[in-house]
Amino acid sequence: MTRWSKADVSTFYEMPFIELIGKAINAHLQHHKPNEMELCTLLSIKTGACPEDCSYCSQSGHYQTEVEKEKLMPLEAVIAKAKNAKSDGATRFCMGAAWRNPPKKDFPKVIEMIKAVKDIGLETCVTLGMLDDEQVNMLHEAGLDYYNHNLDTSPEHYKNITTTRTYQDRLDTLQRVRASGINVCCGGILGMGETREDRIEFLLQLANLPQPPESVPINHLIPAKGTPLADMQPLENMEFIRTIAAARIMMPAAMIRLSAGRTTMSDEMQTLCFLAGANSIWLGDKLLTAGNPGFDHDVQLLNKLGFDNFTHA
Repeated sequence: MTRWSKADVSTFYEMPFIELIGKAINAHLQHHKPNEMELCTLLSIKTGACPEDCSYCSQSGHYQTEVEKEKLMPLEAVIAKAKNAKSDGATRFCMGAAWRNPPKKDFPKVIEMIKAVKDIGLETCVTLGMLDDEQVNMLHEAGLDYYNHNLDTSPEHYKNITTTRTYQDRLDTLQRVRASGINVCCGGILGMGETREDRIEFLLQLANLPQPPESVPINHLIPAKGTPLADMQPLENMEFIRTIAAARIMMPAAMIRLSAGRTTMSDEMQTLCFLAGANSIWLGDKLLTAGNPGFDHDVQLLNKLGFDNFTHA
């Protein structure tokens, strides 16, 4: 396993664009089939009123946003959503709850959701905030496949994004998840006012974990009305694609997921992200509370590009 230095990453991150993309393609082809796309679905099982103050998040209870608070979904509703996701071609079903850490009264219900979704024949992933050892063990016993807990950005820029949870808190949860044998899903958000140096440091944190994440979601900030980042100017497209390519080079075996923000990307922009190494997307019209391109549009684009596992009519 490669231990990356900042100098190493800066060297290829700042290569001429075509050279960087070529390097990313080579890394991709060594570990993945070129025409396969991982298809996942994300469901908000508990929405809004989160006690964290993440400045990008429309679900934070610290800001006046358009998101309405919703209690934990009933099991039957989650099962119905999971069955629909499988029929659409998804292989992984992720459930997200707007919590700092899972409440004791609700955690057993989440365990039942995980078991029910696995019975349908889908990989399971949850994102529930910080975890203690007992909770991690319960998730492992339930057969959870992946736990998502994003680092969001670089350690230096993090203090500008969140104050109610430290960077070390996030790393501690990742360590507990990894020690239990659950696969790690960990990425971040680009376009939150960070510098190129921050983006490089963010990738270094991911790639230099004791074991890199198996799944790396890369989000393009969707400015949410009412949040501190509501008026943030979009990150330049080529810079976003450079980060995707660098992630692929640094974590060649990982699934790199092109996540939030695809509604503002042209088909050509998404195609360049796929060329740079992104090989996973979210299906559906909604990601937690934000928009997503929708099933029909993804069918058209991925069929047009010839992805073998996405041939719906």
